[in-house]
Amino acid sequence: MGRSHHFHLDQGNHSITVNIGPGRDGEIELLVNGKVVAYQREHGTGLNLLTGELPDDPVRLFRVRIREPRLVPAAPRCTFELDGVEYPMPERHVV
Repeated sequence: MGRSHHFHLDQGNHSITVNIGPGRDGEIELLVNGKVVAYQREHGTGLNLLTGELPDDPVRLFRVRIREPRLVPAAPRCTFELDGVEYPMPERHVV
């Protein structure tokens, strides 16, 4: 059984967090400013994509890509994309 992963990035005045449940079948939550804005019940290897909105005026759409290796057991990588620019989201180690 794998462990949970948590990624976080501050973008402007907003806090973006991605929580990935343990194992290959755990859920994925996308939070903006502490509120869940997207949820995926299960995830697998390869690419998982979630979308959300930053509550600016006007609202700004963004995407989060979670890449999980297919062939080797390794930690997932998470990328935040806004206005065509990608930002790697660092993993937070929660005890």
